[in-house]
Amino acid sequence: MAKPRALRGFTLVELVITIVVLGIAVGGVMTAYINIIARSADPVLRVQAAAVAQSYLEEITLRPVTDPDGVEGETRANYDDVDDYNGLNEAPTDQFGAAVPGLNDYNVQVTVTGATLGGVAAQQIVVTVTQPDGVALSLTGYRTNY
Repeated sequence: MAKPRALRGFTLVELVITIVVLGIAVGGVMTAYINIIARSADPVLRVQAAAVAQSYLEEITLRPVTDPDGVEGETRANYDDVDDYNGLNEAPTDQFGAAVPGLNDYNVQVTVTGATLGGVAAQQIVVTVTQPDGVALSLTGYRTNY
């Protein structure tokens, strides 16, 4: 006599096949999840690098084009004109040269060159911030003698 349908169970082969299929599916999902997690910090690094570059560019463009005292600044705290920043290469610091906590893995480079904007003499300022993962972000600004 056959067992009623409600009393039938799974065979061992069906259980093993189910476990294998679920294992493969979970493995695929976990691989995708790990890749997503590994890249989740990238946007944070880019935003931080952009903020650092923007703050340096703003600091530099607030300085005059011509040297007010005729003396080149030797440290960032003494920089008094745009040209003083040319060749700056450092970990991010504030405008007085104090290190900014948490940003020591970044690097800031500044290049200042002469340029012309619509026939007006200007200084082109390029601030490049290299992130801890080696990706560089550059911002360019201009300062005229107005």
